[in-house]
Amino acid sequence: MTGSTQIPYLLRAARGEVLDRPPVWMMRQAGRYMKAYRDLREKYPSFRDRSEIPEIAVEVSLQPWRAFQPDGVILFSDILTPLPGLGIPFDIIESKGPIIDPPIRSQEQIDKLHPLDLEKLTFVGEILQTLRREVDNKAAVLGFVGAPWTLAAYAIEGKSSKDYSIIKGMAFSQPNTLHQFLGKLADAIAIYVRYQIDNGAQVVQLFDSWAG
Repeated sequence: MTGSTQIPYLLRAARGEVLDRPPVWMMRQAGRYMKAYRDLREKYPSFRDRSEIPEIAVEVSLQPWRAFQPDGVILFSDILTPLPGLGIPFDIIESKGPIIDPPIRSQEQIDKLHPLDLEKLTFVGEILQTLRREVDNKAAVLGFVGAPWTLAAYAIEGKSSKDYSIIKGMAFSQPNTLHQFLGKLADAIAIYVRYQIDNGAQVVQLFDSWAG
């Protein structure tokens, strides 16, 4: 079977079918190992441009699939992509990583956050819809979201951290404030996951990078 009549191998595994091999896909999908990606990065040095301009993000998402034909094609995105939809702006500095300024550290800031505004994230839906058309069930299209603790860690620390002392301190000194923030993030992620599924994601990867 080919094309839209087949069920992607990774999706069959996720449904619990017994298969002759495990599904294989690249988790770090925008490979610095790929010359095609490095060339694109030179042309579009801003990570947010690469992940938020649909035609570029689609191209990056498809590069490993065209090269290796893995069982999954992952939405090229960033773990922080939904934050502006809540009212938390961020930037990504090449070689330094994400920056959130001002970081979220007060009850007043958390009170000002609003429910997730999907109008600010329509590029994600466009990318996923295009990937489904391009891949046509020859592989599963994977969505990509961060879990509440990891998003909170970035937002509260304001950047990557080695020890996450500020959020850990808040867990003891302002537990109610932190719980409220985590709750708002969880609600937003639920909406965001549903949005990705509605727009074509067949499997969703949930990353909690800093939960350890």
